Amino acid sequence: MKIKTVILGASGYTGAEILRFALLHPHVEITALSAESKAGMHMQNVFPHLYGVDLPILQKIDEIDFSDIAAVFCALPHGTTQKVILQLYQTHQSLKIIDLSADFRLKDVDEYQRWYGDIHHAKQIQQHAVYGVTELNRDSIKQNRLVANPGCYPTTAQLPLIPLIREGLVSADDIIIDSKSGVSGAGRAPKQATLYCEIAESFNAYGLEGHRHSAEMQEQFDMAVKGNDSVQFHFVPHLIPTKRGILSTIHCKSNGDNSIAKMRDYLTDFYQNDAFVHILPETINAPKTADVLGSNQCRIALYPSPINGRVLIISVIDNLVKGASGQAIQNFNVMFDLPETTGLQNLPIFP
Repeated sequence: MKIKTVILGASGYTGAEILRFALLHPHVEITALSAESKAGMHMQNVFPHLYGVDLPILQKIDEIDFSDIAAVFCALPHGTTQKVILQLYQTHQSLKIIDLSADFRLKDVDEYQRWYGDIHHAKQIQQHAVYGVTELNRDSIKQNRLVANPGCYPTTAQLPLIPLIREGLVSADDIIIDSKSGVSGAGRAPKQATLYCEIAESFNAYGLEGHRHSAEMQEQFDMAVKGNDSVQFHFVPHLIPTKRGILSTIHCKSNGDNSIAKMRDYLTDFYQNDAFVHILPETINAPKTADVLGSNQCRIALYPSPINGRVLIISVIDNLVKGASGQAIQNFNVMFDLPETTGLQNLPIFP
């Protein structure tokens, strides 16, 4: 079985990474690729690492015939995405869409306007979008045709924290999420802040007034906590001079007398049937971004804090894979009732 698939925004990092995995996927047929400013070009001229691969010529979106397409990966910027998806969703009733922008991640459209600075132009289908951290929401993903792929930072935080919050093993207040990301998370468009001379041999925090990814974390955390409580957390992102990878160091409090061993055992049991989330035993060294490079894995380790009653969690992913394109392929597999690991079996690259 081949599933006719379109990738919108194929000239960006996430679009190219989706394509890399899709080319090795036994059930994906790449029917069209879009890139508005590079329409008419060959993909190998945009990304030389794809030289020699037989691919469709890049097109503008309005040139693509979606009439017999089964799946769309949308890697367009926020704001643009919602208008494109609204039309596709309403016009093609059987089309399944995986969106990698932020446009459908927030159920509260007022929060979207607050964080992204514009009104939501697809409110009528927002309610149908399913938030796509695969391991935490696969049943809903399987039953719907519009999946909002999560942000990269939120993926590293939610995979360890949401099961622990749901089970009441960690306190819902005073959580600190200290995250570091490689530069590819900023996208491919040239910006002063990501020029080589700005980032090389440097390391900086940003979004100190509040980062957009806080909104989706807040919404998902609050759905996990018991009762009507709201999870209190502080998220600080940092830019590090590497291409790929996110490492989140999470500081939280154990709830009551719950031990590190109990939390580790609970997470190990929770993810025992999941191929991509690995809870490391205490005898293994702390995970680092190099351990997951190029793979769809998330590796999580738990440690006692020097401060009594507190817990230290380290969570690492490749931001372009489990943080974006790999998880999008994983959600595609769930939506089409395929084994979740299909096309994603590659091991991390090292060195």
